[in-house]
Amino acid sequence: MTETHTGVLAERQAGTPRNASNNATRTAAPSAWYAAPALIMFVGFAIVPLVIVAGLSFTDWDGLNAINFSGLTNWINAFNDPQTYHSLGLTLQVMALSWIIQTPISLLLGVFTAGKQKYRAVYGVFFFIPLLISAAAIAIAFKSLLDPNFGLGQSLGVPWLSQNWLGDPNIVIYTVVFIIAWQFVPFHALLYQGGVRQIPESLYEAATLDGAGRMAQFFNITLPQLRNTIITSSTLMLVGSLTYFDIVFVLTGGGPGTSTRLLPLDMYLTGFSSYNMGLASVLAVILVVLGLVLSLGLTKFSGFSKMSSELEGA
Repeated sequence: MTETHTGVLAERQAGTPRNASNNATRTAAPSAWYAAPALIMFVGFAIVPLVIVAGLSFTDWDGLNAINFSGLTNWINAFNDPQTYHSLGLTLQVMALSWIIQTPISLLLGVFTAGKQKYRAVYGVFFFIPLLISAAAIAIAFKSLLDPNFGLGQSLGVPWLSQNWLGDPNIVIYTVVFIIAWQFVPFHALLYQGGVRQIPESLYEAATLDGAGRMAQFFNITLPQLRNTIITSSTLMLVGSLTYFDIVFVLTGGGPGTSTRLLPLDMYLTGFSSYNMGLASVLAVILVVLGLVLSLGLTKFSGFSKMSSELEGA
C-alpha cells in the first residue's frame, strides 16, 4: 500500500474529507459579493453626490452658467454670514425639542401598544395613521387647521385656538415642532413596540412573583432592556432633524421673517432662490458633517458599538 493511499484512508477514517477545506473556501468566498449591490448603490447615490457637492462648494455657480473655481470664498462667506449661525441654532433647537417631546411619548405608546389585549391593536392602527400621510399633505392640513381666520379655532369658537400659530415669531417654532412630532412619533413608537416584544416574558413573571408592580417593572426591566432601542431611536430622531425641509417649507416657507429658516431650508433657498449653488453646497457639507458627528458621537458615548462587539464575541 502506497503512502498516498494510506493518507487517503486515514483521512476517511478520521471523517475529514480531503477536499473539505476547499469546499469551505468555495462556500465562504461568494459571501463577500452579496454586499456588492448595496455597496454599488451606496457609492452611486451617496458617496458620488457627496463628492460632487463638496467640489461645488469651492466654485462660483448660479446653476445655469459655467462653473468657475472660487477657492475658499464660499466657506469664508458662509462662516461670516449671521444667517448661517441663525439657521444652525434653529436646527439645533428643533433637534433638542423634537427629542424631548417625541422620546417619552413614543416610548409610552410603544410600550402600551406592545400589550396583547385586542383593544391595544385597534388603538395602534389609529396611532400609526400619520405614517401613511406625506409630509406635504400633513403641512397643508395643519396650515388650514391653524389658520386664525377660518381654521379650527374659528370653527369651534375657541379664542385660544385662533392664535396666529404660524405667523407669530414667538410661537411658530414650537408649532412646527409639534407638527413634526405628530408626524414622527408613530414611527418611533413602532420601534419601541418591537423592542418591548423582544423582552423575555420570564423577566416580568419573576418580577411579579417578587411583588414588583407595573411601575417598578417598567423602570427596572422595560427601560434597561430598551437601551439599544432608545439609542437607535434617538440617533434616527436627532440626525433626521437635520433633514426637515418639506414640512417646514410648506408650513411657513422659513417665515415669518427667518423664524423657521432651518439649515436645510436655508440651503434650498440659497441655491434655488438666490442661485448661489456654491454657498448652498457649503451648507450641505455642514449638514453632512453635523449628521456624521451626531451619529458617531451617540454610538461612541452610548457604548453601543462596544456592546455589539461583546455580544458577537460571546
